[in-house]
Amino acid sequence: MADAPHIMIVEARFYEDLADELVKGAVAELEKAGATYEIFQVPGVYEVPAAIQFSVRSMDFYSGRRRFDGYVALGCVIRGETTHYDYVCNESARGLQDLALRYTLAIGNGILTTENREQAWVRAAVNQKNKGGFAANACLQMIALKQQFRLFSR
Repeated sequence: MADAPHIMIVEARFYEDLADELVKGAVAELEKAGATYEIFQVPGVYEVPAAIQFSVRSMDFYSGRRRFDGYVALGCVIRGETTHYDYVCNESARGLQDLALRYTLAIGNGILTTENREQAWVRAAVNQKNKGGFAANACLQMIALKQQFRLFSR
């Protein structure tokens, strides 16, 4: 691929402050790598795989190519008092993995699953664990691996 990779960032906005920090980390890493990107917002983590699926299914009619070379999934799930946490964590992770395998997608999973907001902030903060940046790097590394196998992204 001669062009810089073009990345879809999908951010779950349920915890807006955490989402902003995750996006900040991802964008910094993508820009440092010379990648371009577009950001799409969804209400929560559960909707992230569907947004990626929409993109994959909307291939350009004329070129038959996908719009994006890779995908960065960002959001946070914080454990509450019910089992809803388990369903959202498991189904979003399963959805992302199913998409990666079914369509040979390069996906960086930056969805945090934590017990509380303090843990979430340590993982989201760009000056701490920077999981948004980590997810962007994972996406870029998977794009490079696809290229080694001549599985061009778009």
